[in-house]
Amino acid sequence: MFVKRASVGFLAALLLLTAAVADAGWQQAPASGATARAYAIRVVVPDQPGAETPTVTAPEDSVVFSGSFDYNKLVTSGSANASASAVAGTSANATASAEVNNLNLFGGEITATSVIAQAHAEARAGAAKGDISGSAVTDLVALGQPVTGNSLQLADWGSLTTIAGGASGSPATGYRGSVTALEIRLTAAHGGLPAGTTVLVGYAEVAAQAAPPEPPIQVPKPPKSKSGSKSGQAPEPAPGFPPIRQPPDVTPKLTAGGYVFPVYGPSSFVDTFGALRGDISTGWHHGDDIFAPLGAPLLAVASGTVFSVGWNKVGGNRLWLRDGQGNLFYYAHLSAFSPLAVNGSKVNAGGVVGFVGNTGDAQGTPFHLHFEIHPVGLLGLGYDGAVNPTSYLLAWKHLEDVSFAGGDAWAPLHSLGNAPKPGAILLSATDISSADGLVPGSLQRAIRPLIVRPDNFSSKKEKKLLELVGGGSGP
Repeated sequence: MFVKRASVGFLAALLLLTAAVADAGWQQAPASGATARAYAIRVVVPDQPGAETPTVTAPEDSVVFSGSFDYNKLVTSGSANASASAVAGTSANATASAEVNNLNLFGGEITATSVIAQAHAEARAGAAKGDISGSAVTDLVALGQPVTGNSLQLADWGSLTTIAGGASGSPATGYRGSVTALEIRLTAAHGGLPAGTTVLVGYAEVAAQAAPPEPPIQVPKPPKSKSGSKSGQAPEPAPGFPPIRQPPDVTPKLTAGGYVFPVYGPSSFVDTFGALRGDISTGWHHGDDIFAPLGAPLLAVASGTVFSVGWNKVGGNRLWLRDGQGNLFYYAHLSAFSPLAVNGSKVNAGGVVGFVGNTGDAQGTPFHLHFEIHPVGLLGLGYDGAVNPTSYLLAWKHLEDVSFAGGDAWAPLHSLGNAPKPGAILLSATDISSADGLVPGSLQRAIRPLIVRPDNFSSKKEKKLLELVGGGSGP
């Protein structure tokens, strides 16, 4: 079961649906600027100390991984994470995200596989917008029944609400928005907690107001020469450089399960996460490079959805994979894609999505896969929400019991770079490209030599050629 609400428009009326949210209030943005705030779990008990996970705020991008949460065995979770990011200026933006996995309330009366709250805001001169897209509650069950709407009465003791948010703003004032992914309110005492208790799971709020554009610099006209012609001026480089954000020093647990190593067959890699890189503005390596022969099959590390399949200048042929918990995985420098690599395609862990190459800015380097992991709890940091994949790669199953010979595969003609033409080395798009690496024997069956019958040939010359290469009638 999946509960999700559509994006909130920036002209929607401000709506705070809980007293706890109202008490928290908006994280106010100054006349120009951006702020963000998020927390994973908060238990508010009247006249008693409650409990909560740490709150993260921005500016000064911040991330917190709280691990498991336990409030008197009444509210527990497997993990609870939050992140916040904000950038001010003439183009201001803010993102807040909170994620809770394996939620359990009142001894199993309410459970959910995952609870995610996400809020985004951006503003520039004459425009402001935001949304809560990505906020979701997965596999929510209350009192033994799946929850199918956004609200539910809990017997005679309480109520439940999902994806409750509010927003306000205009091009002149900027955008402010918030979302609570899951809220449980007790109208009567229950489970040892008094009436009036509120449990908030997954909260995110953002605000963005663009700074006015700087007035144009008045450059005096150069004096005219005696001949009446203007003297030339050398162009000056624009000052400033994008700020360098340090790599996150965390390795959160990925909970979707069933992960496999992304490269089939022999390969090698070392920990190069965070190493200096001059080809991107943040200046550091966001993943690990896994070296393997040209055309080695690339496997989906988890069951999920493929998206952003295509080409860009840095990654060359690249694609993204989102698993069932919202974690993202990035594959770059592919020589070719498999037919499974289609935007929106559902794939199983171990399915072949592409082939090793060196396209993009990797042309001229040894063939390899550039691989990144972006946990859902860090998505608020944008592209810089990548973590060191080394420990994950070492732990995942490494399939390498089958060797592959030549064949063919497709790749965008404009992006081959130094990779061979389809058909030179890569596997056939009709064989292993649709195999599932987790099904015993599927890859072996996929590369089984094609049996060709002599009666398929129309001439004696073709039949003679088949005999010379060892062909013959099959079973």
